[in-house]
Amino acid sequence: MTKVTLELPDDLAPEIQKARDRLPELLALSLKQSPVPAHVYRHILDFLATDPSPEAIAAFRPTQEMRERLETLLKRSRTGEITPVEEAELDEMERIEHFVVTLKAGNLAFLSRQR
Repeated sequence: MTKVTLELPDDLAPEIQKARDRLPELLALSLKQSPVPAHVYRHILDFLATDPSPEAIAAFRPTQEMRERLETLLKRSRTGEITPVEEAELDEMERIEHFVVTLKAGNLAFLSRQR
C-alpha cells in the first residue's frame, strides 16, 4: 500500500481523522464521481419523470446555466486553456447530449405519424 502525505485546511483535519478507517473507500468514491454537477442529471431525470409527451421531448432543452457552462468549456477547449477536470466535464456533457439526441431521434417516428 502506498503512503500519501497531504496538507489539509485545519478545519478539515478533524473530519479526516474521524473517517480515517474509511479514507481509501471515500477517496475511491470521490474519484469515480461524475465531473458534471448533479443538478444537470436532476434536470433530465425530473423531465423524464413527468412522462413527457412526444412534443415535450422534441422541445426539451438544457437550462441557460447548462448552455453557458458548455459554451465556456468549448471556448476553453478551442483555445487550449482547458484543464483535465474541465475536459472530463466536457466529455461527460457530450455523452449526456448524445443520450438526449438519441431520445429525441427515437421520438421522431412518433411525431411524424402524428402529422
